[in-house]
Amino acid sequence: MPPSARLHPLVGVSHGPPAPRGARLGRDFYARPAVDVARALLGQVLVHEDVGVRRAGRIVETEAYVSADDRACHAAKGRTARTEVMFGEAGRAYVYLIYGMHECFNVVTDVEGHPSAVLIRALEPVEGCLGKTDGPGKLTRALGVTRALNRADLVLGPLWIEAGEPVDPREIARGPRIGVDYAGAWARRLLRFWLRGNRWVSAPATTRGR
Repeated sequence: MPPSARLHPLVGVSHGPPAPRGARLGRDFYARPAVDVARALLGQVLVHEDVGVRRAGRIVETEAYVSADDRACHAAKGRTARTEVMFGEAGRAYVYLIYGMHECFNVVTDVEGHPSAVLIRALEPVEGCLGKTDGPGKLTRALGVTRALNRADLVLGPLWIEAGEPVDPREIARGPRIGVDYAGAWARRLLRFWLRGNRWVSAPATTRGR
């Protein structure tokens, strides 16, 4: 059954009113399909606090990786030591290395046993950032996020996401994901989301999509 036809166990479940600005997002925020979370994360604020130093950025670009059927998703290769976290509870960090040099931060979503995650692709700097944040590898360096935080609990840990200003749905653009041409038809799915006109969105996202 394709993911779009899957009857999600949380359909019809209320997630309550939006969290007040500055409040940590709770587990139920993440326990939804990756596409819903990818949209909802826009405008929220990613925070990393390390030895008393707070670094933060507003999320302006995301990509959804929706299931083991998604050929661009790491879970498409099965349940491994690397992907185990994606099969677990929502609201965990999935941090991995690409090209031997860039660490990427993802949020685990959906229900246990259904592997999915949202890649955070770009941030608008808010506080204490150590460099550029207009790309997934750049933002982790700027916030000091490393693989040591893989599996970290985003609800309770030193790395979390807090509520930001609401985003008007008309501000949200969508397009195909970047760098997943190997995924066949899945590469053309409109599973990347970003805030229109935001200067911190990664360069390819500013020229593709709708």
